[in-house]
Amino acid sequence: MAAALSGALLLTACGGGNDKSSAASDAAAAASSELTFKDGTAKQNNADLSAGDLASNATPVNQSKAASPVIRKWVQLSSSEVGDLNPVVANGAGFVLYRFDKDKPNPSTSNCVGDCEKTWPPLVVAANGKVFIDGIKKSSVGFIKRGKGFQVTLGGWPIYLFSKDEAPGDTNGQGVGGTWFGVTPDGGKAGQDSGGSEPEVDPAGSGQAGDGSGQQSGDQTKKELDPRTEEGRYKIFEDADDSEGATGVVAGKGCVNTPSFGTSIGQDDAADNGQPIKIWSGSNCTGKSAVLTNGSGKFADFGIDKVNSIFIGQFAK
Repeated sequence: MAAALSGALLLTACGGGNDKSSAASDAAAAASSELTFKDGTAKQNNADLSAGDLASNATPVNQSKAASPVIRKWVQLSSSEVGDLNPVVANGAGFVLYRFDKDKPNPSTSNCVGDCEKTWPPLVVAANGKVFIDGIKKSSVGFIKRGKGFQVTLGGWPIYLFSKDEAPGDTNGQGVGGTWFGVTPDGGKAGQDSGGSEPEVDPAGSGQAGDGSGQQSGDQTKKELDPRTEEGRYKIFEDADDSEGATGVVAGKGCVNTPSFGTSIGQDDAADNGQPIKIWSGSNCTGKSAVLTNGSGKFADFGIDKVNSIFIGQFAK
């Protein structure tokens, strides 16, 4: 089953906003190219298992060393469960695929080139290649021209690997910079809460950690924490005493998974001053927890060594 493709790709520097960006596709050439879709995995379809996603140069680490994005003879898109990410899409070698918040889904646009594409190698298939879809709807899959091949998109979002994922099943790219997330089969962000209300918390911010039930200890009146109506942005610091040395940014509303590094957190936007967050030791707002009434503080002061998710909220009225 062949599918005719068309599309345009606008490339800018990683993070976007480059005035020198230029269109890098030829719509007519793209439309005349054909890719073959096959249901099931590459193995089930007797594909060459020394090529495509399984080629030696197609690992994220090796791709980061290439002069230009690696173009595969075939790619596989599998709906998977990897760690705390369920569902998340993985390629034929079992590496998680990611999306970038600074890209655009309509029209599909990649804003990751240069050093960015070294760190986040795009998933590119040859113009006459094959796409194996395993638990993925064909209608969710698209393409944008990238070099001599096509970068795969899901739900309009261009998708990538992460160079620091050294082995299948790694999820080291999840939440990086508050803009990179595993991609779901329909192009959404894997591991992100649907935005429901948080369990009851202690608004006084006593600094005493909870047990994951959402209840804070202490005698003060408890209130519920709702997701923000507007996205909140927070900086994570590796050195709690260095207010200028942020090592990452977490953004969103409701429950957001974070990279498991850093020792403190603070607001990245003045609009977040005085707004509460809740930090959690586990992914998806599970495990040990504590409320930071003003949205900033050192994790150790709340009895939590490593924070893997936060609830960006506001006190219910």
